[in-house]
Amino acid sequence: MRVAALHPDVLVVTSRAYATSCVALRGGEEGFVVDSPVYPDELDALPAVLEQAGFPVSGLLATHADWDHVLGRLAFPGAALGCAETSAARLTGAPGDPQRGLRAFDEEHYVERAAPLALGQVQALPVPGHLELGEHELELHPADGHTEDGMAVWAPRAGVLIAGDYLSPVEIPMLSPSGSRDAYLATLERLRPYVQRADWVVPGHGSPVAGAQAAALLEEDMRYLNDWKLPAGRRNAAQRAIDQSNRERAR
Repeated sequence: MRVAALHPDVLVVTSRAYATSCVALRGGEEGFVVDSPVYPDELDALPAVLEQAGFPVSGLLATHADWDHVLGRLAFPGAALGCAETSAARLTGAPGDPQRGLRAFDEEHYVERAAPLALGQVQALPVPGHLELGEHELELHPADGHTEDGMAVWAPRAGVLIAGDYLSPVEIPMLSPSGSRDAYLATLERLRPYVQRADWVVPGHGSPVAGAQAAALLEEDMRYLNDWKLPAGRRNAAQRAIDQSNRERAR
């Protein structure tokens, strides 16, 4: 995994699996870990990486309920997991989905884990809303469309937007079975003012991107969802497969 500092109080860990992003936010003696890396060695190393960097872990956050974003409890088994009310409802309505998704990934990639995933206490957070982080606040904004649930996290003091599965430099917009093209477009519009103010945007998959690049990605993604023309640089076989799936789900 790769570790990068975007701000003295923001670290980004990028997993080898799907370039999944995990973000550590610090506010004095408090801190949150948003989303998660995927492989066991990455999760095992995460507590030591954050401790060495002086990042406390007061709790975990997940931008949405997809299995590859809720693995933080494997690294911090005693920490509570916070997520949008929509994500909490999804986890409650389909118990065991993250575990099944993780098991399918592990079987496909021959991954062995020391312990099964247990989500433990899940705290439903009101979104839109605010979350205290030391003497500062994080802003939580609705981010549905990729799935039926989700939130983006805006850290105004650091100028960092944690976008969830939006604004990826490596992946086109992906509509899951519960996703919606209209909701995805609405989320992009909702995120636009924060992208314009951001120094950095952290997508759910792919390396962090500077604000200007994220603004260009936002426009490309909106054009794609409106006319189904793949953006330059995201036209490989994997993205064409996602495109075909998107078109079928948008009918």
